[in-house]
Amino acid sequence: MNDRKTSAIPGAREGERPAAPEEPTLSTDVRVWKVSKISSKTAPYQLRWVVAGKVRHATFTTSALADSRRSELWQAMRKGEAFDVETGLPESELRAAAEKKNVKPDPSWWDFSREYMAVRWRTAAAKTREGLADSLATAALGMLGESPGVPDLEDVRRAVRWAVVPAHKGEEPPPDLEKACAWLASHSLPLSALRDSKVVRDVHYRLSFRMDGKPAAADTYKRRRRGFNTAMDYAIEEGYLDGNPLAGLKRPTSNGSDAVDPRVLVNEVQGRQLLTAVSYVGSVHRNRGRRLVAFFACILYAAMRPAEVVGLRLSDCHLPEKGWGTLTLWETRPISGKKWTDSGERHDKRGLKSREPGTDRPVPIPPVLVAMLRAHLKEFGTAKDGRLFPNERGDLLGTSSYWRVWQEARPLALPPDKVDSPLARKPYHLRATCITNWLRAGLPVAEVARRAGNSPEVIHRRYAGVIDDSDEENNKKIEKTMGWEPGSA
Repeated sequence: MNDRKTSAIPGAREGERPAAPEEPTLSTDVRVWKVSKISSKTAPYQLRWVVAGKVRHATFTTSALADSRRSELWQAMRKGEAFDVETGLPESELRAAAEKKNVKPDPSWWDFSREYMAVRWRTAAAKTREGLADSLATAALGMLGESPGVPDLEDVRRAVRWAVVPAHKGEEPPPDLEKACAWLASHSLPLSALRDSKVVRDVHYRLSFRMDGKPAAADTYKRRRRGFNTAMDYAIEEGYLDGNPLAGLKRPTSNGSDAVDPRVLVNEVQGRQLLTAVSYVGSVHRNRGRRLVAFFACILYAAMRPAEVVGLRLSDCHLPEKGWGTLTLWETRPISGKKWTDSGERHDKRGLKSREPGTDRPVPIPPVLVAMLRAHLKEFGTAKDGRLFPNERGDLLGTSSYWRVWQEARPLALPPDKVDSPLARKPYHLRATCITNWLRAGLPVAEVARRAGNSPEVIHRRYAGVIDDSDEENNKKIEKTMGWEPGSA
């Protein structure tokens, strides 16, 4: 018997030492017998051969198939090819199988998107899930290729957003998305297409622009790009790609600045007028606006995010009769949609943004906000679970509810030229106003960042251009610190 060990498993990496049990034992001591008939209804033809004393066999449905396989083995023997003792395969077939096993998979963008979301789903918040789905769906517009019958682009986005929800696996798509889903499943480009610079440019364009051709907002682009980058990290980990195809590419339309626009900020008088106008929205009986006055005041005077105000409970509030109070924030209730949350409810339940779960953020609040919250509690009380701002049915307050009130209040509070301006266009602009006021009051950036729940780097980057910090005022500060007389030489 002529047996030998191979020096390495075919396809093994250079420098790796394969485990001994995985090394095939090869032998040229091979005999192939004639095809025989056995008692089997499904595969009545049997081929037997012996490798180094070990009998191997295979069964076939027809004699032609059995004879063909016998011929393949016989040809390998005549060439002097060694056979693997364990599997009975010729060495050439063994190597071919190993090479095939080591070929990197190349899933389509459609399949990859579903695979990636299934992996990320368990550990991601509802808003993160929705953001990732939007990134994948937007990038899908650049992964369509040139096959005929491309669906409407809006249908492509909707189809991908539907398909990546793990709960939809195995379900039939909605009737209006059937054609788009079927086309994408068959024609979506493979991941390897991202090695083509043309495809990469198209994907980057889709992340950078809206579907109407206008540039996407800076925050939108950053969110999409971040979601795409995390998907590429996964692709690299799984061996689908060697690197991120967008690495080094910058947004062509802007410098990506997310600095606060000074035009959105309200002054003290405008802030009071807006809160007063909110109280007039809705009928007297429904109290639609009055029950939200303190809601918007929390954003204006405590720099709270709307989702933080939605989750605010009475137990989080220290509201003394006089002086400053404190709100201890620890929960947010962002609205994401039922399909993105684990609970099946529209609102997710999360800890504070950019903080470890379970950590809180105490925010001192001025007497004016303390008084407004005390008045709110006296008139409206709380929901059953202690939340200060439920909707009229006692459920969680939805984004659309307070948005409608705000849009109705602005024309009541502002002159026509201001209504058409960016001034306080969004409730979130009240938060920017509060943070700006803290900075103008002289609070250290680190303290402003702590109260607002941001990093000092974000505060520096976003608010550097809205601080009233003239050269003249700065010069006076230097003179005072150095003990110089004003204007002295």
